[in-house]
Amino acid sequence: MKNILFSIFFILLSCQLQDPDKNHGILFLDNRSDKLTVNKTNKNDVIKILGQPHTKTFNEDDIWIYIERTLSKGKYHKLGRHKLKTNNTLILNFDKYGVLKSKDFYDKNNINQIKFSEKTTTNDLRKKSFVENFLQSVKKKMYGTR
Repeated sequence: MKNILFSIFFILLSCQLQDPDKNHGILFLDNRSDKLTVNKTNKNDVIKILGQPHTKTFNEDDIWIYIERTLSKGKYHKLGRHKLKTNNTLILNFDKYGVLKSKDFYDKNNINQIKFSEKTTTNDLRKKSFVENFLQSVKKKMYGTR
């Protein structure tokens, strides 16, 4: 009887010690990226180690992007809001033969070093007609007085 109570107590205690995490992407991306060597690893090796990438480019500069993100529950004083544990990004560049040319690994501390383009594109297919613009302005005026 004591063994049964001890085992139930142990199971309940072990379940409470684990943090509830929400994972997105490839787990342990930093460890897996260490297995890739520049100028030696090809695309097939990368797929065996990491799987299919989250994002690919199809032009001459063949770039693959892998993401790992882990959210954890916050403490009681944070009211259970999610806390970012890991936010890793791996960017792989391949040459025209499919051999790994360079790899860049960014974690949550140095993710701000990535430079994004400030250019914007216009979508000619989604331009609104005169009637849509008129109805949208009437809707804004109608709901703006609340």
